[in-house]
Amino acid sequence: MNKIDVLSKINEGMRAVLAKEDELAGNANDTSAGFEQMRLNYTAGRAYWVEGGPEMAEKVDCKVEGPHGDIPVRLYYPAKDRASLANDGETLPAIVYAHGGGFVLGNLDTHDRICRVLASKTGAAVAAVDYRLSPEAKFPVAVQEVACVAKHLHEQGEAYGIDGNRLSFAGDSGGAHLSLAATMYLREELGGSDYVKCLLLFYGWYGLKDSASQRLLGGPWDGLTEAEWQWYKELYAEDTAELETSPYANLFLNDLTRDMPSCYIAAAEYDPLKDDSTALATILEEYGIPHRFEMFEGVIHAFLHYTKMLDEANLALEHGAEHFRQQMGC
Repeated sequence: MNKIDVLSKINEGMRAVLAKEDELAGNANDTSAGFEQMRLNYTAGRAYWVEGGPEMAEKVDCKVEGPHGDIPVRLYYPAKDRASLANDGETLPAIVYAHGGGFVLGNLDTHDRICRVLASKTGAAVAAVDYRLSPEAKFPVAVQEVACVAKHLHEQGEAYGIDGNRLSFAGDSGGAHLSLAATMYLREELGGSDYVKCLLLFYGWYGLKDSASQRLLGGPWDGLTEAEWQWYKELYAEDTAELETSPYANLFLNDLTRDMPSCYIAAAEYDPLKDDSTALATILEEYGIPHRFEMFEGVIHAFLHYTKMLDEANLALEHGAEHFRQQMGC
């Protein structure tokens, strides 16, 4: 009720993307299908969008031992493979990537092109984390696993051709949430996060229970009405009240005024989670935390996937990469 007519306001590129999405996946955002069918639909729908894009010098799957069992990780090396890095006595800064999908959907394949583009544009190694999904794994398992991969690379990075003291996080949607949550978890629970130098946060949820954007936006085009967003949260946590009281879910409960990495924050104009990004950027601005905030006009949630067709997706990744390179001095 009282929603903005988003489909009449999005730009032509976003409209073309949604037409292609309808052709590819149809009801991929329909939560009434159940999470298992949604996973199949999501993976099938993303197959087209991950085609093409930059070639890597090396792409390898491995596993990192974690608190809940082995964690699959995919490593992307944009210009030199690990053997060449070792022979040349080099290591790369690395970006730990957490994929989106509401903590319920997504895997290493659904975000493969995003990771390759990010590796190519930054020159960094990218380590994509296949964290355990909900409802099989409940909060805070995903936070702990993303943090665990970063800690492992910090301690053992040289074996991967990675400089363990020059790490960053990146993620889209739920992955942006996990990137900031894992940083806080490292800082407060695992001995520190000084080696996390930068966060690239694309249209994340950071803890707002209600907001103007949540009231006014969200529909079948993004699967993020209030009822659908509640569905994701109920799958993510044993008790959704914990998502309001834990600092690793409601990230605004953390002290964001100290010991923070520099942040690139990208928001979408017609995203119901837009106000989370705005609130985060306002806090960082108020307390002088280095950051860049960017609102991409005319697009909806999850626009980062559409680099094959959408200018804003390519710009967001390029601008995030620029911010990363500036912070890393490369």
